[in-house]
Amino acid sequence: MTIQEAQQAVDQWIKVYGVRYFSELTNMVVLTEEVGELARVISRRYGEQSWKASDPRAADNGRQALDDEMADVLWVLICLANQTGVDLDEALRKNIEKKTSRDKNRHINNLKLK
Repeated sequence: MTIQEAQQAVDQWIKVYGVRYFSELTNMVVLTEEVGELARVISRRYGEQSWKASDPRAADNGRQALDDEMADVLWVLICLANQTGVDLDEALRKNIEKKTSRDKNRHINNLKLK
């Protein structure tokens, strides 16, 4: 699925099942919440935090939760893009060009990364 196809699929889902998009402000708060949930999984899977014994995600060390939380973040970001008229395919292409132009030597010459 391309990013454009994902934007269309989310828009179709919203129109069929979601009634309407939440407001942009609400979706920004939901995005923040979803990023926090992703951070929680990452802190337990890769960081020093441990899983609570009662957390069912501990069984696979959060693998399914990691997938699901990343998809939740992407879902809400796509909602925000759709409702604000952002073409994420084009925005990402331009962003990669910007980073390439601006940072093409920055990381290669960073001794901390070697």
